[in-house]
Amino acid sequence: MAIAARLKTGETLGDRVMKVDHAGEHGAACIYAAQAWVARWRAPDMLDELKHFRAHELGHGARFGTALEARGLPRCRSYHFCALGGFALGAITGLLGRGAIAATTAAIERVVLRHLHEQVAALESVDPDATDALRQIIHEEQEHHDKSAARLPENSVWTKVIDPVVTASTETVIWLGMHL
Repeated sequence: MAIAARLKTGETLGDRVMKVDHAGEHGAACIYAAQAWVARWRAPDMLDELKHFRAHELGHGARFGTALEARGLPRCRSYHFCALGGFALGAITGLLGRGAIAATTAAIERVVLRHLHEQVAALESVDPDATDALRQIIHEEQEHHDKSAARLPENSVWTKVIDPVVTASTETVIWLGMHL
């Protein structure tokens, strides 16, 4: 799948990707913050993992933020929308418990990893700085996916219920960021 974007005059694809991914990492940090807040009661055994994942997302966001500063770019217009949506998703799935938390992370990270690989393929010959920033986070995003997917039993009801909603929502947020 090719990465499509409506670019502003003077904006490169790498610029747009850095802006959208920066907003996405902010949203992911908000998901984990809300889940961790609720997990204190609903899934205390997941609290350390959620804090660990959130620390990764904050680091990724900082990396993309530094790239935006170096490029003289403002953050994406979807930045606050990602935060609000992320916090709401994290709170709701946190209330539903460990299965919902794990299914949410597995679904989001599956979509994110696909997009990261597509972004690397699209940018590797035209924007080495953006490509490097993307490659630096793929391993940690894969870790989030794999640990969460391992928590889910085969044919999990949470996967069946949450996966399509979270997948569609994540795809929509990425599409909006790339096109607005």
